[in-house]
Amino acid sequence: MELTDTYNTILEPSEEVIFKDRGSKFLGYVYPIKNEDEVKPIVESLKKQHHKARHWCYAWQLGVEDVQYRVNDDGEPNNSAGQPIYGQILSKEVTNVLVVIVRYFGGTKLGVGGLVNAYKTAAQMALEDSKIVTKTIDTHFKLLFEYPQMNTVMRIIKEHNITIVKQKMELKCEFIISVRKSEEERLLSVFEGLKGICIE
Repeated sequence: MELTDTYNTILEPSEEVIFKDRGSKFLGYVYPIKNEDEVKPIVESLKKQHHKARHWCYAWQLGVEDVQYRVNDDGEPNNSAGQPIYGQILSKEVTNVLVVIVRYFGGTKLGVGGLVNAYKTAAQMALEDSKIVTKTIDTHFKLLFEYPQMNTVMRIIKEHNITIVKQKMELKCEFIISVRKSEEERLLSVFEGLKGICIE
């Protein structure tokens, strides 16, 4: 099996999309998130913005190898809202996203099948309206070395397009570097072969 070291996500919140069915309006939003703590404030702010709406259903997914997700039907019949929304996150193969669908009830009950279709469609429209980008899964390392090694280290960093995340120059030099997961072993061996450079 090939080791994949990329994933799809979005960088900025989507525009609002609207799906209508028999008088009910379903407003779809997609947000980039880095952790679960960001979910509640986003949902709360949508509740303030749409205080006359009836339901604020959502699904989110975080992570690539160690995936976490949650679905919320917010008072709709079980699995009629959160799960169809999550299904769209899976079908678009995106992660680190939160999809919220706000429902204004139009007076006619849609039944479970109608709800599943409406939440699924609104989520699909919102995701299709989002700018999906591919990012690499990166691993971070710490390089420790003396000043005389600086040129060697900088040359390797340049040759291999390694990103320096953080650097400290005191008695010793300390770089935090970021490398693509699939390049990890090859780049580690480059540094490990050098005298006076310690990698953690």
